[in-house]
Amino acid sequence: MSRSRWFLPETPDVLGLLRAQLAVTIEGVDAFAAWAGGDESAVDALRDAERRGDTAKRTLLGALRAAFVTPLEPEDVFTLSRGIDWILDYARDLVSESEAMASPPDPVIAEMAQRLGEAVRHIDRALGQLARDDEAATETADAAIESVRELERTYYRGMAALLDVEDRSERIARRELYRRSVRIGEAVIEVSERIVYAVVKLS
Repeated sequence: MSRSRWFLPETPDVLGLLRAQLAVTIEGVDAFAAWAGGDESAVDALRDAERRGDTAKRTLLGALRAAFVTPLEPEDVFTLSRGIDWILDYARDLVSESEAMASPPDPVIAEMAQRLGEAVRHIDRALGQLARDDEAATETADAAIESVRELERTYYRGMAALLDVEDRSERIARRELYRRSVRIGEAVIEVSERIVYAVVKLS
């Protein structure tokens, strides 16, 4: 080994680690969708994914500190990782609140959860195109946002239907869970828009 090689800086695969974190997030969102569809046992898988997502985030941030050169600006990597982390955090919080209020998921939440699954997969494809195909990355990030827009349309239909629910406690509980579902969607939009912003800076 040459003497100069001893001093080469580390070049960890930051984008690979970011997608690894997102892979755990996809697992968690799939578990969330299963729970929303009536599989109570999926809660354990969601909470396990949330913990593993935290570990993946810490691994990524450690690599980011060690990296001399990254394909994206460190600020963008940090913001994307944080946003991806929020997706699972918010899903876990929704399930916890559902349990606390003894209000199980309904078909509206199940449909919104399916839209979230679509959205995070679009994000994964967008990340796969970052620094390779700017147009494809932007288009796929936009597709993730459109999936969230579909989620929001489901939310509005669900909120309108709550007007026919006579039980006040049930109405309040479902309204809160619907709003928490939209909050997860907002985290997805933040990640998607940050991908678009990163593409602009790369151009």
